[in-house]
Amino acid sequence: MMRRTFQYLFLAMLVAFLGCFLLLPVYTVIEVGCDPGLIAEVFRNPVYVEGLINSFGIAVVTTAMVFVIALGLALIYDRFEFPGKTWCNLLMMLPMILPPFVGALGFQQILGHYGVLNTILADLGLERIDFLGGRGRFWSVCVIEALHLYPIFYLNLVTALGNIDPALDEAAANLGAGRFRRFWRIRLPLLRPGILAGGSIVLVWSFTELGTPLMFGYTRTTGVQILNGLMELETNPLPYALVLIMLVFSALMYITAKFMLGGHQAASNKGASGSSARRLRGPAALLALLAFFGVTAAAALPHLALVLVAFSRRYYNTVWPEGFTLMHFENALGNALVVPSIINSLKYSALAMLFAVVVGVLASLARVRWRLRGAGAADLLAMLPLAVPGVVVAFGFLGMSVKYLWAEKLFNPIENPLWLLAIAYAVRRIPYVVRSVGAGLEQTPEELENAARNFGAGPLRVLLRITLPLIAANILVGGLFAFSFSMLEVSDSLILAQKAQFFPITRALYELAQILGAGPATACAFGVWAMLFLAGTLAAAGILLGRKIGSIFKF
Repeated sequence: MMRRTFQYLFLAMLVAFLGCFLLLPVYTVIEVGCDPGLIAEVFRNPVYVEGLINSFGIAVVTTAMVFVIALGLALIYDRFEFPGKTWCNLLMMLPMILPPFVGALGFQQILGHYGVLNTILADLGLERIDFLGGRGRFWSVCVIEALHLYPIFYLNLVTALGNIDPALDEAAANLGAGRFRRFWRIRLPLLRPGILAGGSIVLVWSFTELGTPLMFGYTRTTGVQILNGLMELETNPLPYALVLIMLVFSALMYITAKFMLGGHQAASNKGASGSSARRLRGPAALLALLAFFGVTAAAALPHLALVLVAFSRRYYNTVWPEGFTLMHFENALGNALVVPSIINSLKYSALAMLFAVVVGVLASLARVRWRLRGAGAADLLAMLPLAVPGVVVAFGFLGMSVKYLWAEKLFNPIENPLWLLAIAYAVRRIPYVVRSVGAGLEQTPEELENAARNFGAGPLRVLLRITLPLIAANILVGGLFAFSFSMLEVSDSLILAQKAQFFPITRALYELAQILGAGPATACAFGVWAMLFLAGTLAAAGILLGRKIGSIFKF
């Protein structure tokens, strides 16, 4: 009885944390923004309407691009065995090693008026194309976001395909169904959970993306317009209405996707029938491997350009840098923003990881092990940050610091935003810990825990000596994701960090990129360090979880 009481106490603390630091920020936005006059003003303003249309267009085009890229690769991975296949999932993680708004620096070097592609066109005697002007910016934003987000879709599709019983496909083939008909009638319906899980995240993520349009100077998007409205927050409540509209649009897109795709669950007994993957040899195996390398190479181009700019002595109107130097790295380390921002990000991210791990472990235990009443609702609440735009949560925290006295003292974005950024980062990363730890608990039998209880071990001792050690790898993976993605969080950093002495890495990168002259090259040098850091983290997570890593990005 006492054990159950403590379990419900932990569940209540979990719900209180999420209610205070997830639901309350969202409620703050809704309460202020839910004014018919303000909402009408937004829709009367052609600039805001254009921003919503552009953001929606970016979301739809990006999601379509991501689906085309990810589906083909996922089918190849699931249906065939070929040399080098074990490295493919790690290759797919490569685009996620840097936020797309930093990759935009490299993309500008490729597509700029005097960039690599236009230099090639000029050398061939052709006219230069304005890829980054007018509507070219729209497509550039879509391409770079698609090249960053397709791993999320791919990993969900691979996980969903891994759950489909191959006997269903074989039975359809024996009844005379052709390959296309089997895919359309068997595989695609069973893939719906994976399509929903990955597609909804990509759709909402690209709709609310702030950093990439900002770096391209594409200001007519809702996220950038919200950021620009922060300066008038205390006197002009219109940004609240804009954030509320973004939240409603995001929710509608998610619900529409779920309604269109349905709620079917894939058959999860593939393991009983064994793998149906066909082994490829010779040219066919080479083509399968080249498909992964080709997409990865395209996604890595902005990162390659970023590295080249960071090391280049001069990289203007040329295909290849004219000489190499470490000057930009020296400038980065000597800049007043860089070293403090690294220290700040380490503090913010370490605290965020601690919060995310504690909350994520409690949420998973309550649902999977303790099976408490209401644990399912708490789990859904913990996963809600995947569906709520980061801009909305960040803006809600800022609104709380303006509206509530206790929040102003705890979350002071001017004096010291340590707790503000740490908790904001943690709330956004809790879903990764929940899914990682939940997967570990579901795969770990309870017999050892029951045996320890039968020998008289108390609940805390069982938890510390049996349960947690058995799922240590899953906790480590979730913690790695929480820490690494917090280090490179964009929306919270750009909105909540307002004084230079408290800037995290991403805000410092943005400020450096705005400096004329050597600023972008210095930002690229700083970005190389961030890229290497997250690359190591994702590689470790990929090795520990394998193909199940896709479950971390599943709502």
